[in-house]
This record gives sequence, C-alpha cells and structure tokens, in this order.
Amino acid sequence: MGAMTTRRGLFLGRQAERRRILPPGVTLESLTSCTGCGRCVEQCPTHIISLTDERPSLDFSGGECTFCGDCARACPEPVFVLEGAARLAHVVAIADGCLAKNNVACQSCRDACPEQAIRFRPRTGGPFLPEVDVDSCSGCGACVGVCPVGAIGIAQRLEESVHA
Repeated sequence: MGAMTTRRGLFLGRQAERRRILPPGVTLESLTSCTGCGRCVEQCPTHIISLTDERPSLDFSGGECTFCGDCARACPEPVFVLEGAARLAHVVAIADGCLAKNNVACQSCRDACPEQAIRFRPRTGGPFLPEVDVDSCSGCGACVGVCPVGAIGIAQRLEESVHA
C-alpha cells in the first residue's frame, strides 16, 4: 500500500516534485526552450531558483522573488518570454494549520508581505484571522518561509490576471 496523501499535504504542496513554480516571465510553453544551463540559478540574488528535472523552479522556503529580472537577463534561451513580469501565476493561500486560525496570535505572514496583501480581520474571542487580497498578491513567496507552522501554500491565480 502506498503512502497516504492528506488534504493538507496536497494543499501545501508537500509533493513538490509534482508541482513546479515557474520563475517570473516563464510559461509552460517557453520552459520547453530551457537547456538546463543553470545561469538563472547562479544569478538569483535570493537563491530561490533551483533546477528540477533540468528546468528552473522556485522554492520560497528560504526567500522571496523580488522580480529583479536577473534570472531573465542571464538566460541565453527564449525561456523568460514575459518581459517585466511583476507577479507570478499563483497567489498564496493560508491553510487551516495557521496559528491564528487555531487561536494563537501570529501575524508573521502579514509582516513579511511587501505588497501588504495579507490582512488580519478582527474576530470576537480570538486572534485576528488572516485574509489574502488576491488582487494585491504578487505571489512573491515572502510569507511562505516565515510561517512558523508551514501553513502557507500556493493556489493558481485566475488566468486573466497572471502576468498583469
């Protein structure tokens, strides 16, 4: 019998080998042009790009995307096709394991968010509850690594606002 996958595990991307988070400006179609040279990995100032199956993927556990464009400028192939991308194809989502949702005061994600896309709504009898403003969220991942319980994952952005 194979290992069971929990809903929480799926939500939080515990099976990262099945989900690739594309760098800004990269599409699934343009990713096929990648030769796996690793120049984008070398140039990323926040060290969040790694090669998975010889293709770039983002890992927010240790940092965030600042949309600096260094990865795109370093790439010799037509992989980074959306110039000046300032948001990613996903938004963050906060799972039920969130401390605030479990009556423990915490606002680490809000404090880390450069877009101020995570706000906390007051509630009676407990800590304020987090809400993500998906229109403001750039998907940068600044909140992911700072969450003390790993309750922040990613969710697909609606297609029409992907690289606006």
